[in-house]
Amino acid sequence: MSAHLGRRLRKGATSGAVVAAAVAALAASQAPEMTPPPTDNAGGDRAIGAGDTASPSGEGSATGDSPYYTELPPLNTPNKPGATTPLLPVIAGPAEAGIPASVASAYKRAEQSIRSTDPGCNLPWQLLAGIGKVESGQAGGGRVDANGTTLKAILGPALNGVGFANISDTDGGAYDGDKIHDRAVGPMQFIPSTWAVWGQDANSDGKKDPNNIYDAAQAAGLYLCADGRNLALKADLDRAILSYNRSREYLNTVLSWFEFYQRGTHQVPDGTGVLPVDRSDGRRPDNRPTSPLLPFPTSPAPKPSTPVAPKPTEPGKPSEVTPTPPKPTPTTPTKPPVTPPTKPPTVPPAVKVARLAPVSTGQLTAITESAFAHAPTVAALDASGAPVTGVTIRFEISGATDAHFAGGATSASVTVGSAGIAKAPTLRAGEKTGTFKVRATVVGRTLTAIEFGATVTAREADTLARVAGDPLTAATGTVFTQQVQLKATDKGALAPGVLVTAVIVASPTATETSADGPYFKDGAGAPVRRLVLKTDPSGLISLPALFAGDQAGEYVIRLTSPGGGSAEVKLTVTAPASTPEPTPDPTPSGTGTPATSPSATPSASPSA
Repeated sequence: MSAHLGRRLRKGATSGAVVAAAVAALAASQAPEMTPPPTDNAGGDRAIGAGDTASPSGEGSATGDSPYYTELPPLNTPNKPGATTPLLPVIAGPAEAGIPASVASAYKRAEQSIRSTDPGCNLPWQLLAGIGKVESGQAGGGRVDANGTTLKAILGPALNGVGFANISDTDGGAYDGDKIHDRAVGPMQFIPSTWAVWGQDANSDGKKDPNNIYDAAQAAGLYLCADGRNLALKADLDRAILSYNRSREYLNTVLSWFEFYQRGTHQVPDGTGVLPVDRSDGRRPDNRPTSPLLPFPTSPAPKPSTPVAPKPTEPGKPSEVTPTPPKPTPTTPTKPPVTPPTKPPTVPPAVKVARLAPVSTGQLTAITESAFAHAPTVAALDASGAPVTGVTIRFEISGATDAHFAGGATSASVTVGSAGIAKAPTLRAGEKTGTFKVRATVVGRTLTAIEFGATVTAREADTLARVAGDPLTAATGTVFTQQVQLKATDKGALAPGVLVTAVIVASPTATETSADGPYFKDGAGAPVRRLVLKTDPSGLISLPALFAGDQAGEYVIRLTSPGGGSAEVKLTVTAPASTPEPTPDPTPSGTGTPATSPSATPSASPSA
């Protein structure tokens, strides 16, 4: 079997058959015990439950399903099956089995620390090594400083939805330098939102730095152990790896390196590790070599010695040659890894929460444009029912409403206090009436949300009365000149912000809006006979300009408000006064003699 068979897997292009062939080849050559792809992978490497290798949002994975290295381990193993090899101070065995000293130290320290606090997880440090190899090539070949921090930030591509998940910025660029989209950061490639929950200070320098291999390795170990997983069980092991990056190809690649390292590894100086090339996005990262990294340069090689000519000899004496002793070759001692003090891991508070419980605070009701008297409140509890402090609870408003928290926000995050209780900020109703919900969830955990129902009702007025004014009268084609103003009260108090509906009807007994007669105008200048207005802070409402129309008669403006307040204002539209017709001239044209009035007594007939 060729030593190059199955060396690389391309994302989205390698079928399950090829992976299976590689597994068979590895087994035949005494490679690590490979875990074959799941039997449902006949269609090729793909994301769990989907046709793509990454989810659209990248939620639920430590890396946001970022790209990763796809090279598989070599077919020849570090040792024979069953053999173990302690870490050596020099390079030995296959180059790929060499792990930089500080990186290996971080993995082992994370295993030791987590096994002391969560022994049921059974975390093996070789799993961290397998993930570290696939995510960053062991921190870029071990290019870290004495404290374990990478010499240069390791950043994934912007998660902008173009070939990857679409994750908008969550850290203001604090970790990844990108204020538009998130990027995977550091040797274990955490996205900032995940690091905010799981970040650790494993080297006791007072910082939680995703670019530090000690901090990142311990955070990765805790993340893999989450939800009570036992990594000694195959199903839990697979779930843990898939939670890091939800791809079948990723799972198989990490398992290959994990089992490769279980066969044996050795230690190499920092900065001399082998950095893989092929990545799942088919691209080569900038400033990363395509061949194994070379050791840091040592002191210059000694210059060749210059031969010394023999001294001339005196007659009768044998010639003598003074030998030149070789100069010693200076060597640079291997830098011993810096082992930080052992420190128990800080388990994120969110991991301890088993459930949320609603805290009774009364009904969530408010009238329009006012604050709710009560706020949604929850308790964060562990498996035993004890309160958990320091957890971040997110409250989100959902539904067709304009209710909001401070500043118009529809969501707010609150940290659980010492009593284990989180209370949402003040919730204010908008102008819309109706119902909506407020959901409470634990940031960093997938637990059942708690939902609170909320209701917004309209402001009410039980009385509407016209402020003193003249009767409303106007002639057709003109505008009513009298002012129309009403006062709204509720239980005797002024009622500001009440919605009042004004409708013009043809008579006090009419129920339908009038089709002619007086009218208002809308914003476009078109006639309307129905308006909804709001009382001002003094409980007053003033009607806009009222036009008489072209149909004389008696009309009514009927006003109503929530709460039962009502009033009617009579309108009288009169026809314009008639103009008398001019009297015709009785004198016949040209005679100057007055014409006989039709009503005048006729003259007597002349005698015969």
